[in-house]
Amino acid sequence: MTDTANHTRHGALTASQLWFTAPFQVEVRNVSLAPPAADEVQVCSLYSAVSPGSELLLYRGQLPNSMALDSSLEALQGASQYPVQYGYACVGEVVETGADVDPAWRGKKVFSFQPHASHFNARPDQLMPVPDDIAAEAAVFLPNMETAVNLVQDGQPMLGERVVVLGQGVVGLLLSGVLAHYPLATLKAVEGQPNRQALARELGVQAVFNPEEATPNQQPDLADADLIYEISGHPDALNLAIGLSGYASRIVIGSWYGNKPVSVDLGGEAHRNRLQLITSQVSTLAPALGGRWSKQRRFDVAWEMIRRIDPTQLITHRVPLREAGTLYQQLHDAQSGIVQPLFDYSAH
Repeated sequence: MTDTANHTRHGALTASQLWFTAPFQVEVRNVSLAPPAADEVQVCSLYSAVSPGSELLLYRGQLPNSMALDSSLEALQGASQYPVQYGYACVGEVVETGADVDPAWRGKKVFSFQPHASHFNARPDQLMPVPDDIAAEAAVFLPNMETAVNLVQDGQPMLGERVVVLGQGVVGLLLSGVLAHYPLATLKAVEGQPNRQALARELGVQAVFNPEEATPNQQPDLADADLIYEISGHPDALNLAIGLSGYASRIVIGSWYGNKPVSVDLGGEAHRNRLQLITSQVSTLAPALGGRWSKQRRFDVAWEMIRRIDPTQLITHRVPLREAGTLYQQLHDAQSGIVQPLFDYSAH
């Protein structure tokens, strides 16, 4: 793939970048991107995945201003103050290499934790070669699949346990797909959107319930769960998780609520039930795993789960970057049918 038509006579090219400029406002900026520095490569993006969870928080202005966009990703170290770039799931092709970079990088399909943009410069240590047997559209799921693997590691599901997953968005669906490989007694989910319910069943969830019906009184089979994952993004789902738990149950909180207030009822059965509320975030490894596990080992597991589960079945929308404003508004309106949208850079 080449982009010579986009280069100026001075060697720079015009890159399209997505910027969040204010709550409910985004714009695509065409900027001049210089050739890569001696220790960099230049990447032409193929696809980048939109996170309906964290990106909606930024779109709505619901991120804490005092926090960096990410605690570990170099490209997202800035505070969440407008205008800002965001995105962390980009797959592209290396089209140019700097003088000090091995030219073997040219032509490689790579993954990078980069904001949404048609082209970008990066050091090789900021890139991961995509395995030859994994398509570019599947590779964009690497961050969310790593999150699913991390959630499993933090929850430590055991043989014969009753597990419930609250929320079947992209992360919830991937988590359910991974958990379906375990010898559990039951794997159930709570999700309101019919298309996500259907995907959950296809991935191995045995029963899916609407949120308004998922109370212990209405669904006794959901009660006394051993392990509950809260991946819905809705703060009130934490109380549902507590209601479905039993004595010494584990509740793993994978949602990021941003600055949305969270009111948790700890004055009832939760007070006596010795519940474990575990916050889970993929930027780090659980301390108990640090002696044997590394980020690379977890990435290797995530690639393998991408091979086994085929996450491309979750892709519902492929849109050019110029239609970003419409897409985010559709996500904000909770338009049914959207599960995993991608920006497709073949349509500039």
